[in-house]
Amino acid sequence: MIHINNFANGALNPAMSYVVSCVGCFLGLRCTTRARAHQGAARARWLTLAALSIGTTGIWVMHFIAMLGFAIPGDTIRYNVPMTILSMVIAVIVVGIGVFIVGFSRGTGNGPLLLGGTIMGLGVASMHYLGMGAVRVQASLTFNSALVAASVIIAVIAGTAALWMALRLDSVWSTFIASLIAGVAVNGMHYTGMAAVQAQAAPGLVVNTADTAGATAFLLPLILGLSGVGFIFSAIIALSPTAAEIVEESELMKRIGQSQAAQAVQAAQSQAGRYEPRGWQPPPSQPYQPYQAPRDEAGPDEPGSLFRPRRPSDQRLMLATSA
Repeated sequence: MIHINNFANGALNPAMSYVVSCVGCFLGLRCTTRARAHQGAARARWLTLAALSIGTTGIWVMHFIAMLGFAIPGDTIRYNVPMTILSMVIAVIVVGIGVFIVGFSRGTGNGPLLLGGTIMGLGVASMHYLGMGAVRVQASLTFNSALVAASVIIAVIAGTAALWMALRLDSVWSTFIASLIAGVAVNGMHYTGMAAVQAQAAPGLVVNTADTAGATAFLLPLILGLSGVGFIFSAIIALSPTAAEIVEESELMKRIGQSQAAQAVQAAQSQAGRYEPRGWQPPPSQPYQPYQAPRDEAGPDEPGSLFRPRRPSDQRLMLATSA
């Protein structure tokens, strides 16, 4: 049995992988809050951004930053390039499947959440072990079955929890706390899977180095490039309106359209001699009543009952319309 070191650089790789995972999950969760306020193609675009943020930065980049600390004494670790890229594509696809299942589901139960979380967790675990399959070393790598099963269970729980948070959290602070928890889950899954790895000497083993590259020559530039993409995502999210602002603007434009239609009807009746204008009367004031979406069935503006965006109060919309 050969000793495997998952912390060749000390606490640097675990700390960096945790921070990157939290950033990716935070960006993805903020994208889902925007998706709540949209319908159709606009919702799909925000959910796609969420899948890219979580799948690349939150999961894949985290995995291979941690793998930079993986070492076998006396051996050089190389990675199969096509398989490594395929693992990233799988991470994005499975996260996308999960968020689209809950994002466009019209069900009222937890079925879509559990289905999406299970698919997402199994996909994340597949990405992890496919990434491990890309490792090329002069040793025979095996896995402890119990720890592999534990890592898959952690991945499914983490995927379900991530989707639940994507559906329920609105504020920046709650999303920030949720991303810290999600980072712990993703890193816990990774290092549980790495604890399952066992290396045994194989003197006659011939390693196929075709289509392979070293970690510093291949992984490091790719990680830096994806981190730059994450920065672009951050700028897009920071400059875009929040979910509450999107919903408020939609409701305001609807009220303005109704008001303009009513004025057009009054003008037509006045010209026909059947209407005498009485002057504009302000609507009676009402106490502040924050909007609460129905919990049992979706309204006309809520295609998926799992998405319940925070809507502005009627009084704020009335004041904005009258202004």
